[in-house]
Amino acid sequence: MTTPVKIRMALIAALFFCGMVSAQHGLDDDLARYQHETDPVRRARILAKMGDAQVELARRELKEGHDEASLHTLGQYRDEVHETIAALNGTGVDAERKPAGFKELQISLRETVRRVDDLIFTLEVDKRPFFRAVRNDLFADQNALIDELFPRKPDHAAPKSEP
Repeated sequence: MTTPVKIRMALIAALFFCGMVSAQHGLDDDLARYQHETDPVRRARILAKMGDAQVELARRELKEGHDEASLHTLGQYRDEVHETIAALNGTGVDAERKPAGFKELQISLRETVRRVDDLIFTLEVDKRPFFRAVRNDLFADQNALIDELFPRKPDHAAPKSEP
């Protein structure tokens, strides 16, 4: 390789590394904002933005051979989702009438569950059950949010006919 090609390769590698460090720094900033936020709706919105970044961090940890760290990252995200949903429910707000926070978190969870599914397919078969447990918890939370956003109501409009 010629010197200009080597310089370009080194520059590209440096930019890639800086991008990874910047992404990690952004996730750390979002996590700090999430932990210091007291309003459940704003916490849900911050968490909705963090889902993709945390799954990507777990994917990088898997590529580096840190399976336990990857599982811990996803478990931490799952715990944050549980806490946020509990806080949203604790406000007593009807999610159907005022979906702020509920809706953003549900949409984010739907995308995050899909990304976790993709991540699970890359794993060796003996490691999948541990990651599936976290995935199933996230899926259950997503379904709970859907039930809160779209509760089933009895159909009062249809008249009952007598035989």
